[in-house]
Amino acid sequence: MTAPDALPPCSILLLAGGRGQRMGGRDKGLIEWRGEPLIQHLHRLTRPLTDDLIISCNRNREQYARFADQLVQDDESDFPGPYAGIRAGLAVARHAYLLVMPCDSPLLDVGLLEGLRRMALAHPGKPVMVRQGEQWEPLLCCIPAVHAPVFEAHWQQGQRSPRRTMTDLGAVPFQCPAQDPRLANLNTPDLLIDVRP
Repeated sequence: MTAPDALPPCSILLLAGGRGQRMGGRDKGLIEWRGEPLIQHLHRLTRPLTDDLIISCNRNREQYARFADQLVQDDESDFPGPYAGIRAGLAVARHAYLLVMPCDSPLLDVGLLEGLRRMALAHPGKPVMVRQGEQWEPLLCCIPAVHAPVFEAHWQQGQRSPRRTMTDLGAVPFQCPAQDPRLANLNTPDLLIDVRP
C-alpha cells in the first residue's frame, strides 16, 4: 500500500455547515459520539494527511477553529446545502486536489481516503466519487481544484447538486461494497446510539 507521504499533498474539506434538521437543528459536527464531537473523530483521521484542513461551518466557528487550518462558510444565510460548502472549499484549497467528506461519517478510514486519492491520480482532471454498491456518495469525493471555476459557474446558474456537476466533469467511481460499514452516516440520533464498528 502506498504510504500517505508518497501521495502528493491534498487539501481536505470537512462539511459541517448543514442545518441539522434530522438532529433537531443541532450542529451535527459538535454532537458527541463515543465521548467526542463528531468533528474530532474526523480531525484525528485527516490531520496527518494534510497541512490544509478546511472546515465548512455556518455556526459555532470558534469551536470549529481549533480543528482546522481554514474555515469557510456559505455566503447565503439560509443553509443552501453541501454544494455551497464544496464551492467555498475549492475556492480556498491550497493544493491541486480537494478531498471532501461529511462530518457525520466517523468510521471512515485511511485506506478509503488513500484509495480515493490514488484513483484521482490515475484519472487526471477527473473528480472521483465514492459509489457504495449502486449508490453514489457525492459528498465523499476527491476533486481537482482546477475545477473551482466550473463549480462557481454552475452555482451561479442555479446548480445545487454536487453529483451533477461532477458527472458533467466526467467523474469516475471509487467502488465500495454495498453496506460498507466505513460509510455509515450518523445523521439521526438513533444512528448515533446504534452504530458499531
